[in-house]
Amino acid sequence: MIQIDENEEKIIKELVKDPRVSDNQIAKKTKIPVMTVNRKRKKLEEKGLVRYFATVNTDEDGAGGFLAKELYIIKFKIGLTQRIFLNRIEKSNRVKGFFAQHIEYSFLGEKDGHLTLAVVVAARTESELMELFNGKIIQFFKEHFGEEAIKEVIAVNISKAIRLHHNYLPSINMEGGKIKKEWNDEWIFAGKVASEEQKQISQFKK
Repeated sequence: MIQIDENEEKIIKELVKDPRVSDNQIAKKTKIPVMTVNRKRKKLEEKGLVRYFATVNTDEDGAGGFLAKELYIIKFKIGLTQRIFLNRIEKSNRVKGFFAQHIEYSFLGEKDGHLTLAVVVAARTESELMELFNGKIIQFFKEHFGEEAIKEVIAVNISKAIRLHHNYLPSINMEGGKIKKEWNDEWIFAGKVASEEQKQISQFKK
């Protein structure tokens, strides 16, 4: 685990609020010397402590018009390891291209000793979603890992994203592509896990 100091925490919070913010702007807001901001920001990026993402709104009010979304939990056969799974996936151009349009999130985990994939799939309609999942995604796994690769599938209909990447609540604290200016800094998680004593103090401040 990499320790985050007080200045780094302040810098991270500014980056969470607006990833496009300049070092000069961070220095003005935090009162940290700009050279220190520059050095620490590079360190945070190089060590992988800060990651930048840009995402497109594909909901009904966004660019994609994807009205149908489903969370699928796919349990694979015994013997399929994470390393094998990732090696096959990384070599597939279908994953790099086609699946980028329809898969919003995916995570690997474990269930009952089986490698398990949790994946959010989005499409314009329910029928298109079913066609994508059964005709494309399931067939892809069978082609790469065998006809008996999948042992179980659990599906959950998803209607709205509430919280993303710890800090982003799209319908509550975001405006113009970034976190609203009035959003309290104390509500932003910047990598430091609060102790129980700190949590209790924070509760009293509400």
